[in-house]
Amino acid sequence: MRLLLDTTYLLPAIGVSVKGLLEDAPIKLIGKGHQISISDVTIFELSAKGGKYITTGALTPERVSRGIRSIVYDDRIARIPIHDTSVLLTAFRLRRTLDDFIDCLILSSAINRNDILVTEDENIQNLKKRRDFQELLETTNPEFKIQTLTDTL
Repeated sequence: MRLLLDTTYLLPAIGVSVKGLLEDAPIKLIGKGHQISISDVTIFELSAKGGKYITTGALTPERVSRGIRSIVYDDRIARIPIHDTSVLLTAFRLRRTLDDFIDCLILSSAINRNDILVTEDENIQNLKKRRDFQELLETTNPEFKIQTLTDTL
């Protein structure tokens, strides 16, 4: 399956642990034969989160930089540009249902280029119940799914 991973699963690469999540989730998914991709906005999110931890002294700039490079230069992880027309147009439509435009870009990247978005985000998970979201999927990617990591593994 073609999976787009939400930023949460990549935080361990920059040195940020996430309680209750496997630190090597991307490796496990690749090992199961899944094709992994991320939105380019994820690189921004990782940088911003890393910057927060750097200012508190919890991480070094070198650690964050090394982690981001490991993601960007990993040929097993495809990156989806946020300036892609279909990604932007769908993100603008999603903005009516999601308050966070970064989440709109990530979800839109997944809808337009993948089979599944893997996320723990409750706001995104709750979209599955909304009729307007289902209608959007009918016209863009009817087979698309939103799943948690547990559901995907």
